[in-house]
Amino acid sequence: MSAEYQVNGSVAVITLNNPPVNGLGLATRTAAVDGIRKALADNSVKAIVITGAGKAFSGGADIKEFNSPKALTEPTLHTLINVAEGSAKPVVAAIHSVCMGGGLELALGCNYRVAMPGAQIALPEVKLGLLPGAGGTQRLPRVLGLEMALNMIVSGTPVMSDKLAGTALFDEVFAAGANLIESAVAFASKVADVRPLPRVRDRKVDYPNHEAFLQFSRNTVKAMAGAFPAPLECVETVAASVTRKFEDGLKFERERFLHLIQTPESKALRHAFFAERVASKVPDVPSDTPTRAIKKAAIIGAGTMGGGIAMNFANAGIAVVLVETRQEALDKGLATIRKNYENTMKKGKLTPEKFEQRVGLISGTLSYDQIADADIVIEAVFEEMGVKESVFRKLDSVMKPGAILASNTSTLDLNKIASFTSRPQDVVGTHFFSPANVMKLLEIVRGEKTGKDVLATTLALSKKLRKTGVVSGVCDGFIGNRMIEQYSRQAGFLLDEGCLPEQVDKAIEKFGFAMGPFRMGDLAGNDIGWAIRKRRYVESPQITYSKNSDLLCEMGRFGQKTGGGWYDYKAGDRKAYPSQEVNDMIVKHSADLGVERRKISDQEIVERLVYSLVNEGARILEEGIAMRASDIDMVYLTGYGFPVFRGGPMFYADQVGLSNVLMAMEKYSKGRHGDAWTPAPLMIKLAGEGKGFNS
Repeated sequence: MSAEYQVNGSVAVITLNNPPVNGLGLATRTAAVDGIRKALADNSVKAIVITGAGKAFSGGADIKEFNSPKALTEPTLHTLINVAEGSAKPVVAAIHSVCMGGGLELALGCNYRVAMPGAQIALPEVKLGLLPGAGGTQRLPRVLGLEMALNMIVSGTPVMSDKLAGTALFDEVFAAGANLIESAVAFASKVADVRPLPRVRDRKVDYPNHEAFLQFSRNTVKAMAGAFPAPLECVETVAASVTRKFEDGLKFERERFLHLIQTPESKALRHAFFAERVASKVPDVPSDTPTRAIKKAAIIGAGTMGGGIAMNFANAGIAVVLVETRQEALDKGLATIRKNYENTMKKGKLTPEKFEQRVGLISGTLSYDQIADADIVIEAVFEEMGVKESVFRKLDSVMKPGAILASNTSTLDLNKIASFTSRPQDVVGTHFFSPANVMKLLEIVRGEKTGKDVLATTLALSKKLRKTGVVSGVCDGFIGNRMIEQYSRQAGFLLDEGCLPEQVDKAIEKFGFAMGPFRMGDLAGNDIGWAIRKRRYVESPQITYSKNSDLLCEMGRFGQKTGGGWYDYKAGDRKAYPSQEVNDMIVKHSADLGVERRKISDQEIVERLVYSLVNEGARILEEGIAMRASDIDMVYLTGYGFPVFRGGPMFYADQVGLSNVLMAMEKYSKGRHGDAWTPAPLMIKLAGEGKGFNS
């Protein structure tokens, strides 16, 4: 798509038209430049208006052209901005709905900017590990002032246009309900003969004692940015708007942009950005597949998970009913939900009106008959097949035709669960991650008979619930838990061989994980893993585990909920304190095994944990359980605390190089439990071809 050209009286109107957000792709840039030149050549045209069709002025660069030659093909975004800025006739940017990134940089290159209220204004490049690369860091401070511009660029957070009325960014913010084009054309006619033409580049950034402010900003941003280089680079380039001439500032901005685009952190963030967008696309489920309306939901089970899931629906404005077997359990579940909302309100993140609305959308019942009219029902009961069977047989008998029957199972066979019903086409897995009202990931499990409309509906629902929906096929543990099992096995073996929980956790947290395996176990409940292992001992006796985990559970140390797990905990304190009792147990177990404990490096810890994920991920890809390597990365970035700046396990392996990963695995295969390091055939194949999972 490109741009449309029309003449309205003496004003040429160029409308960017590249749905959904008028990304400034090559065709659009070309048409816009052609439009400006056409207007300049037409003596009857006195002024030019640039606006956007549909739901945006422009969301910036066209993401479909990222990392492609088209992004650098003339006319580039810089050229388009230069043509607008160099126009002999006034150019007015008429902004509505969304004006972000390159879209805002284009507007800043125009002589005037007018806007509708409620338009989102942002330079969000920092969220991709970049900085605005088409003059944004030099022009925005010239119209908003140093402090406000710096805050916007470093945070990447949108600001509403009406909040910026009265600044030099906008010459006019029209009244709500005004006709944007008519108002913009009238404005352009009014300024058509004004000379000289105002240019943002000619303004000065006036900030007394800017040195002190910039140093304070550097210190603050450095402390908050962690592993990400882009926020600090944003400070430095914005600083150039004060300390350097405009052209020198532009040159410096370009230099830092080109540096950042090559950093592993930016590559990882851009990978995650694209991965999230592609995750909802299923090759055999067309985008126009009809979906079912979801106006009422039901949850079976009012425990921690069920309550968290219910809150997701209430937050999205969908009425939800919790079903329990005992009044006491129901009351407790509803009270917990209410308390969670009260805490959010106390923090100022929820208005009293919103509180009442959300609490009002959640009700409870002891009778399945009360949920017969729900459009979707999600089972969140104990992870045992017999329990699931009784629930699904009951649901099959009471739920209306066309209702979606979903299971929150984290490991069990969804096809078997579906077989307990007369409508397997309506059964789907919706595996929420704990805490369900916080974690972004929703693993959507597609059974053999799951209907395409059911899958499309569940994917659409995940967006409505503000979740990242990732589709998985059926296998034990699906994508996330199947991989984490190998990770947990290695963590256990590390204890047998010489590590203590604190060392393992510290090493992987230093790598960037939100939480190490043992702190994670304590938070989730070590009894959950214990139940899975007991099932494994019967179903897959060939798989070996460290016995330390079972010994811990036999001591009744299930984690934070029992006041002790791998670590000790104090009442009202979630901090993990090393446990002498547990450490003594670990050392004794090594002796009982006849294993001589050795000093293990942090590098070995990280490699064994991460590469065990990668190897299992490769098998999952090979089997078609995951559609794409990037889907696996999304599961780990949004559900398991994998460091975002490393892009997920599969992307990280690509960056390390699969041949290097295989070399490390070969080394570990010669050690204890070396059979765990048999490489996935797909990894051997890709490494041999010099490829990665994502290339």
